[in-house]
Amino acid sequence: MNDRNLVKGLFLIVIALYFGIGALNYPVGRVERAGPGFFPLMVSSFVFLLGAAMMVRSRFMEKQPIYFNVKNILIILGSLIAFALLSQLVNMITGIVALVFVSAFAGTSYSIRRNAMIAAVLIAIAFAFREGLGLQLPLY
Repeated sequence: MNDRNLVKGLFLIVIALYFGIGALNYPVGRVERAGPGFFPLMVSSFVFLLGAAMMVRSRFMEKQPIYFNVKNILIILGSLIAFALLSQLVNMITGIVALVFVSAFAGTSYSIRRNAMIAAVLIAIAFAFREGLGLQLPLY
């Protein structure tokens, strides 16, 4: 199986099943009164459908070989580790900025302006989650 699009769809389906089955351990509730398992079940259902669509679509597309760029994988893993450590030791805003700026090295071009805008949007989303949903996020 050397078809990148097929493997991507299969990977999404496996992830969706893992989290969807895990969500069933919690009460799902109803649409008007959702339980703690409702949101993860809905998200995993959408991810499952997306993966299934990718797998079907891969049958009508030209096969592309699978290629792993180990350097980029390590950069992304490093940015996630930096995010986790900085969020725990300093604050989450610092972690978000580090995540964006370090992970951008895995791309084809590096733009400080673009990275700053992405970080600002992610910080705004974190504040919306904190203030709007009441989540306990260590933003500062």
